[in-house]
Amino acid sequence: MNELVQAFCRDAMGDAASWEAERRYPREAMSAAGDVGLAGILVPKILGGLGYGLSEAADAFSLIAAADMGLAFALTVHANFTGSLANAGSDEQRSRYLDDLMAGRLIGAFLLTEPGAGSDAAAVATTARRDGDGWVIDGEKAWISNGVAAGLFKVFAQTDASLGWRGIAAFLVEGDAPGVERLPAYTMMGGHSVGACGVRFNGVRVAREAMIHGPEDAFKGAMAGINIARAGVAAMCCGMMSASLDHALEAVTGREAFGQTIGDFQGVQWMLADAATDLEASRLLTRHATEVFDRGEDAMIACAHAKKFATRAAWKAISDCMQVMGARGFRVDDGHPLARHLAGVRMAQWLDGATEIQNVVITRDLLKRARQA
Repeated sequence: MNELVQAFCRDAMGDAASWEAERRYPREAMSAAGDVGLAGILVPKILGGLGYGLSEAADAFSLIAAADMGLAFALTVHANFTGSLANAGSDEQRSRYLDDLMAGRLIGAFLLTEPGAGSDAAAVATTARRDGDGWVIDGEKAWISNGVAAGLFKVFAQTDASLGWRGIAAFLVEGDAPGVERLPAYTMMGGHSVGACGVRFNGVRVAREAMIHGPEDAFKGAMAGINIARAGVAAMCCGMMSASLDHALEAVTGREAFGQTIGDFQGVQWMLADAATDLEASRLLTRHATEVFDRGEDAMIACAHAKKFATRAAWKAISDCMQVMGARGFRVDDGHPLARHLAGVRMAQWLDGATEIQNVVITRDLLKRARQA
């Protein structure tokens, strides 16, 4: 797997710096991911995918993030989407979409987050009302990774507000369906290769067969997908930390000041040592979370711990790696990715639940176990 991913990074991601400079979504890189099988990394082999578990997939996402966080997350979202359709979709849905998704000819996106709800995944205001033998969807979604290029959306919509999260269902909606309004791509601090935008639904009619998760099952399915994404984000932070540490070590061993290399100063050494320790701890937490998930156990808490720690650790580690490189660390035109990684890890702290949401998840579990003791 590592050789396949390293070849993909070498052959398809050489222009990663230009993606950010041009603020563009690298559609050609997503197609290349399909060509080598990475789009189907979570699809069972019996259906034509690579059939890997989350642990192996997270290792792949980590390597890709070492080159570019935005593309790594865009690919994670697409692979997650493709795997969920393979496992939960109907025979008709798989027959219609799966091959194109695995080949990267069709890009998938999850539409859960809304402008007025943010990290409150259950507060879905987008509605789906019955109309004859189908459904009509109205509402707006925000922060859609792959949104600028996705040809297939999984749209989470409320079918009965009186049921709360149990009324939420999920529908497959094609990106060019009548009434779908794709909003302009977001202009952000970084991470433009993730292709984030918003989408409005203005009386979008879909057939009964478009439902992929019924009420109650949809929200549970969304939470499982979020666990995959949180572990993936933690792995990506490890990749960015590792790459930043490598670049910092090269810089401090190759530059002299006051009669010695920068790396000979104890203050610099300790900053690098702390970064290395945080990287090791982040890797262990991420590995634990993915292994819990792959065993079929409830991984919500493990994934929350991994994402919370890794995103915080990466913010400090990458900042320190930039610091020991001196003013060179601040440049974006000097052949190193640290500035892009710093923006990427800032983005990572909000993806699939902000750091504070991880604290909510963790504390709820702590209090629940304390009350049961």
